[in-house]
Parts: sequence; structure tokens; C-alpha cells
Amino acid sequence: MSEKYEIDSIDKQILEFLKEDARMPYTEIAKKLILSGGTIHQRINKMTEAGIILGSKLIIDYNKLGYGVTTFLGIYLQSAKDLSMVVEKLRGFNEVMEIYYTTGSYALIIKAKTKTTDDFYLFLMRKLQAIPEIQSTESFICLNQPLDRDISLLE
Repeated sequence: MSEKYEIDSIDKQILEFLKEDARMPYTEIAKKLILSGGTIHQRINKMTEAGIILGSKLIIDYNKLGYGVTTFLGIYLQSAKDLSMVVEKLRGFNEVMEIYYTTGSYALIIKAKTKTTDDFYLFLMRKLQAIPEIQSTESFICLNQPLDRDISLLE
């Protein structure tokens, strides 16, 4: 879309339903909002075209697949000019799930998943700290995740 799409309260309600279940049929959303399925379809298409909806995603419980260690790592770079190169190298590591360019002490914060702490140690030593442009790292092993949610769009 060439113009900016302004979402209204109905769009926000649609998004709330889709956050709970991205596979919810449009007809079910329409029934809950007392609208037509075509209206829901049209609004979702407009939000997709505007880049508000970027897609849907399967949520996997990696712990049940044996990936029990989640680690957040703060990364100090040798130089700010190394950022792009380091990000590209990090993209190549299967253990790296998320990368954030941040303000503060670290240039980057990443989220990594491994099966065991031994696997994390090997990832850290053989892969991450083997990147010459990384000056140093600081690791935070996640013990528990008491909250994982999206923000509510409804006031």
C-alpha cells in the first residue's frame, strides 16, 4: 500500500484473535465480532499489505526436543564497523535464534539455544569466540521463563 494504514479497534481485535491462534478461521473471527468473513479477510489483507501483519509462525517447545539450555549473550565488538560482518557470521550458527543491535554496553545481544551446557560451551569456544571481530562476550543462562507474551493492543 502506498498510503499508511491506520488500524482501528476492530483491526486490533482481529489481531488479538490471531495472536492467540494464527490459524483461526476468518469465519470464526467474523462470528465473534459480528461481521462478515469477507470483511475480516479484507482487513487482514490490508494489514498484511501495510506490513502490520508480517506472517504467522509455528511455536515450538524446544525443551521437549532436547534443547534445554537458553542463553542470552552480550557481545562486545572490536570496532563498530565490524557489526555487519559479525551479524552475518552469527546468522550462520544454528544455535543463534535472535540477534539485537542495542544501546548500552553491548553492541549486540543474542539469544542462543543448545541441548546441554557442554554444547553451549563448545558453541561459545569454537564458534562465537573464534570470530576475531568479537572482543569479548558475557553469558546469561536462562533458568526459567515465567512470562512469554505479546503486548495487548486493546486499551
